[in-house]
Amino acid sequence: MPVIQEGDRPVSTQPDRPPTIQTVDPVEVGIDPARLQLCVDRVRLEVESGRLPSAQVAVARQGRLAYFGSFGAAAPRYLLQSVGRPIVASALWKLLGEGRVDLAATVASVIPEFGTNGKDVVTVEHVMTHTAGLPFAPLGFPKMADREQRLQAFAKWRLDWEPGSQLQFHLTSAAWLIAELVERVDGRPLPVYLRQELAEPLGLGFELAVPVQRQRDTVAPMVCTDGATAEVDPWGPWFLDRPEVVAAGEPAHAVVASAADLALFYQAVLEARLWTPEIIAEAVRPRVTAVPVGDQLYGGGTRPASVGLFVMVAGDAPDMWLPAVGSPRTFGHGGSAYQTGWCDPDSGVSFALLTNGYPTSGYDHSARGVAFITNVSNLAADLV
Repeated sequence: MPVIQEGDRPVSTQPDRPPTIQTVDPVEVGIDPARLQLCVDRVRLEVESGRLPSAQVAVARQGRLAYFGSFGAAAPRYLLQSVGRPIVASALWKLLGEGRVDLAATVASVIPEFGTNGKDVVTVEHVMTHTAGLPFAPLGFPKMADREQRLQAFAKWRLDWEPGSQLQFHLTSAAWLIAELVERVDGRPLPVYLRQELAEPLGLGFELAVPVQRQRDTVAPMVCTDGATAEVDPWGPWFLDRPEVVAAGEPAHAVVASAADLALFYQAVLEARLWTPEIIAEAVRPRVTAVPVGDQLYGGGTRPASVGLFVMVAGDAPDMWLPAVGSPRTFGHGGSAYQTGWCDPDSGVSFALLTNGYPTSGYDHSARGVAFITNVSNLAADLV
């Protein structure tokens, strides 16, 4: 594999195309073909109706891919938005399982620059459960592309509330801290660690900090479903539509992958292939269950949500991005605006739905938008 120089050490690069992934007959892995067709057709109709420019679907079970298909003006890979957070988190899961970092440790004990303005009490677990108290701590482009400027931003951040006192989704800040924790503990930047320790060993094509030309070759461009001239929310996906922002590797939203990559990643997690079984059990269990505060557009709600280590857990009352007919142990993450990825440990099914369409608000909480995600996830959870 070719290499480039990063600093004073060689770093392997990703191929221009993700690996070819083989599917098997759904019956071989216990998937009902008729039910699978219903799920696939529901997504297909959304594209054929013109509501979405393209979509990609994957279903896996028993470590193998039972379905992988694309509709519309599709591309090999998609920008995952928040759906990619479990992949980012899994880098830190690996280090936790190896005993190289502790959930109870303060972030400042690993990243001293962070321990200002009362943030010295924030723990690694606070960061991974969206309870750190700095949900809107800013780190925009181009500042985020420079490590020294990122560290300076960490030092300036202030708490909005006492760490551990409430659940509020950290849109970008927590992921940047996870990225820096990985680099401090391991020595490799998060994009390199993901590539060398996770993507390559698993034979999957997910990637962070994708160069601009590779984006053009392999990634579906974001398309505003309300028209190109529509005024979009400043926290919405438009920010990630800029190739240079994606290339900078914003870790909360800029992972790139195919639906097959995502479904098979969850199978690897379920089988604990690269992680200890103990840390996977800790990562995907509910660690915080509370009503998320804040505006609905930014993850606020009116009913309790359960959070593991940077993943959502269905529990008894899952939100629209996790299936209501799956087991309460189903874990995964939704993303703007019509994307989701999850795994049900009880059925063994993992599912991924990706698209490059989004409305001006970034998320679609209309009755139709909620019904689409809910219906597709429930159909996928009923395949066994």
